[in-house]
Parts: sequence; C-alpha cells; structure tokens
Amino acid sequence: MTEVFYDVETQRSADEVGGWGNIRLMLVSVAVSWSEEDGLRHWNEQEMPSFLQYLSTFDRVISFNGDGFDSRVLSHYGDVAFLKTKSFDILADLKRRLGHRLSLESIAQATLGIGKSADGLQAIRWWKEGKIDLIREYCRRDVEVLMNIVGFGRNNGFIRFNDKFGKQQTVAVNWN
Repeated sequence: MTEVFYDVETQRSADEVGGWGNIRLMLVSVAVSWSEEDGLRHWNEQEMPSFLQYLSTFDRVISFNGDGFDSRVLSHYGDVAFLKTKSFDILADLKRRLGHRLSLESIAQATLGIGKSADGLQAIRWWKEGKIDLIREYCRRDVEVLMNIVGFGRNNGFIRFNDKFGKQQTVAVNWN
C-alpha cells in the first residue's frame, strides 16, 4: 500500500474569510508532502492542482485534521472527493477513540518529547511578511512530527497525549 503524509498552511485566518464555514477561501500558502518514493516535497499555491493529482495517486493519504481542515482548504483548487476514500486522518481517528479532539502539540510533547515550532496563526503572519521559507520549515516539521507519531503508534500500539489538566494519558491505536 502506498502512503503519503501531508500538511497545508494557509494565507488567511478564519476571521479574514468570514468564519470557519468558508475554509476553502483561506487559500494555501505552502503544502508539504512526504512519501517513501519521493521524500519531502514542498508545494506552492500555484501547484495545488498538481498537488491534488499527486495525492490521488496514493492508496492512503495521511494527515492531522485533513478531513476537517486541509481537504476543505484544498477544495478551492479542485475536486477533493477522492480524499474521502483514501484519507487516514489521525485527529479523526483519535476523536473517535476518545470522544474529544487533541492537538498535535499535545501528542508530540507526550509521545515524542518534542513540540511544534510555531502554529497556524504564526504561519499566516509569516505569509503576510513574505517569510515563505519559515512557513515551509514549519509545515515540513509538522509533517515530520506526524510521520513520527504514526510510526510510534504503529510500532507500539499506542500513543500518548497530555490531557486538558496536563496529565499524560495513553490511548491504544491500530494504525497499520
């Protein structure tokens, strides 16, 4: 089975596009993908139709909140219906298991002992400042964190997260 991990960053916030119902208007600033065949790849907004075509060639498309956010942003650039059958959204899987959402930061800290380098709002500020290299680095790091979390879960059958009280918890996963 072929797999690709991906993440996208946006040019605009929910407030700037009239709310979360207009996610597709946030527009992509940078996307990053990783596959065994191609390694890490960076994509700019003009490449989004090609990026969608690229994602469609894989059996499984792995993301963190891809179903709820990334695919909705990408819908501005073309048909994303194929993602419904190929998507493996780690956040959606964990939400089904736990009954609530988790942040990638919470999982990364507890499972890997590392944190994220920034957040999506910082990436939007960088976009407005023309600091595309910083967005690429941030997005690349999120893809690497996602890959490492999935790898940990596959190897150990569980991942860790910090709950809302800061206490470390464990959840069993079957991500093979």
